Amino acid sequence: QVQLVESGGGLVQAGGSLRLSCAVSGHTFSNYAMGWIRQAPGKEREFVAAINWNAGTYYQDAVKGRFTISRDNAKNTVYLQMNSLKPEDTAVYYCNRYNQNYYYRGANFGSWGQGTQVTVSS
Repeated sequence: QVQLVESGGGLVQAGGSLRLSCAVSGHTFSNYAMGWIRQAPGKEREFVAAINWNAGTYYQDAVKGRFTISRDNAKNTVYLQMNSLKPEDTAVYYCNRYNQNYYYRGANFGSWGQGTQVTVSS
C-alpha cells in the first residue's frame, strides 16, 4: 500500500517562497506519475502540478511560471517549489500518486497523503 507524507508547509507573506516535499513508500516510485493537488476552504480539491515517470511536467495555468514540480527517484521523493506566492494559493496541499506512469488532463488523482497547510498572508 502506497504511503505519502508531505512536509514543508507553513505561513509566508505574499511574494515569498516555500518548498514542499513528499516522501513516498510502498510502491515502485519511478513507475508512476506523481503530482500535487490542493484544497482551499470551501472549495473542491484541484490539480496543481504533475510529473510523469519520464519527468515531463504539467501545471495549472494559475501557477505556471511560479511553481516547479520535480522528483528524485533515488530518494522516492517529489517536490514542489513555490515562488511568488499569492494569498489565493492558501490551501492544504496534498501529494498524490496517479494510477499510471503519465498524467493526462482529468486523470483520477489516485492516492494522496494527509496534506500540509500553506497559508499566504497579504
